[in-house]
Amino acid sequence: MRTTVKDVMTTRVASVEAGTLFKEVAELLVERGISAAPVVDGEQRVLGVVSEGDLMRKEEFREQYCGESYRPPLRARLRRRMAGQTANSSGKASGRTAADLMTAPAVTVPESASISRAARVMDECGVKRLVVVDSEGRLRGIVSQRDLLRMYLRDDDETRRRVVEGISPQARWNDREGILVEVHNGIVTLSGHTRKRSDADAALRSARHLEGVVDVRETLSWRENDLLEVPVAWDRP
Repeated sequence: MRTTVKDVMTTRVASVEAGTLFKEVAELLVERGISAAPVVDGEQRVLGVVSEGDLMRKEEFREQYCGESYRPPLRARLRRRMAGQTANSSGKASGRTAADLMTAPAVTVPESASISRAARVMDECGVKRLVVVDSEGRLRGIVSQRDLLRMYLRDDDETRRRVVEGISPQARWNDREGILVEVHNGIVTLSGHTRKRSDADAALRSARHLEGVVDVRETLSWRENDLLEVPVAWDRP
């Protein structure tokens, strides 16, 4: 059974509307102990995200307001460019509402997305959390790196049960009983035998694709090698 973002996300999400004032946004982040909040419209569609960093632009450009020349460090400018944050930082510094301050569009993921997909999006976009939306773009929750890490906190018995479920009679092999599954500290060991080599490979792939598995080791054997070896094409001299 595949675990999706919906299974691990936080559903009680503090959000703000586009017209929420700067001070109200700051109070929400501080009181709730969060670093960012989705910005939504009247129908809960996600417009963007406003973060502590967005609010801190006002302090970052404080010297500029005092008549002194200021530009963010090159490293900061490059980081924002790589993250796709093309909004004018000085404009955010003068922002008064969530709409002025937010980063848009928000990095989102659908409820049905797999844990692996969520992790890839986080890595590609350089973020630690994602806004979860439904098919209409409405706010459903937040999923963080910490939520994804909880997958590795399953006890070994639960992990073993999930691995065995993956190696089911419906998975196109008949001698599942010949595969022994052991789990220790999240590491899965597959041993025993199968009738075909393709069955052993399928079992190995199934275990490796299971969310929360630390590693997979196998000593499987098979009676029939039904996987054709691809001959190496050597160039003639």
